[in-house]
Amino acid sequence: MGFRDPLYWLYERRLERKLGDRDTPRHVGVILDGNRRWAKISKLGDVARGHEAGAEKIFELLGWCSERGVQVVTLWMLSTDNLGRAREELEPLLRIIEDTVERLQREGWRVNPLGALDLLPDSTARVIKEAGAATSGNHGLIVNVAVGYGGRREIADAVRSLLHEEAAKGTTIEELAERLDLDHIAEHLYTRGQPDPDLLIRTSGEQRLSGFLLWQSAHSEFYFCEVFWPAFRRVDFLRALRAFGARNRRFGG
Repeated sequence: MGFRDPLYWLYERRLERKLGDRDTPRHVGVILDGNRRWAKISKLGDVARGHEAGAEKIFELLGWCSERGVQVVTLWMLSTDNLGRAREELEPLLRIIEDTVERLQREGWRVNPLGALDLLPDSTARVIKEAGAATSGNHGLIVNVAVGYGGRREIADAVRSLLHEEAAKGTTIEELAERLDLDHIAEHLYTRGQPDPDLLIRTSGEQRLSGFLLWQSAHSEFYFCEVFWPAFRRVDFLRALRAFGARNRRFGG
């Protein structure tokens, strides 16, 4: 590790001491935004360098979350919209994602794929699926890898899955319409069986969710951080937890 400002270290320790159990969300979702802009302002020349730095930051974040007792982390690594990027940027990014997922598997994290994997190149989809299968029995923190993910697409896929399931049972559309409720759809989301996110973090200063966990975020707390993702620090994470703990969560009350 490089030199750390003593004042920064003291401030980080002070933040950590003030956090209590109530300041720990069960599920944290993160929009990993700002890799390209960080690469440009850092004068690295190639935006892939920004994606590589962002991939390294993921493992720091997972360590911080594990220390605090977070149960689930969802990482939005590639949206369905991102799949339309220029080939010279998209191909290196997909390779970085594959390398990151393989490292998650090697390090023993429990990988759970999120997204429309059928939209991805075969090699990328295969790496993600294999990591999910190989680590499904692992204990500890669940790492949702959202690649080829879009919130609207997830809801459409959930409804489609529900219709197929009910059709296989012989249920008519009229019968389904009569008893359909929110839980039926939730049971077919990519995150089924998991708690909804308590805290959603977006880096880079953008203050919108862009469809991230659209269904699941109805009662989430949002934290928008000015720093680009590769520059996200532990102190930024602790500030997000502090902000989360300071809010009175009324859930529509």
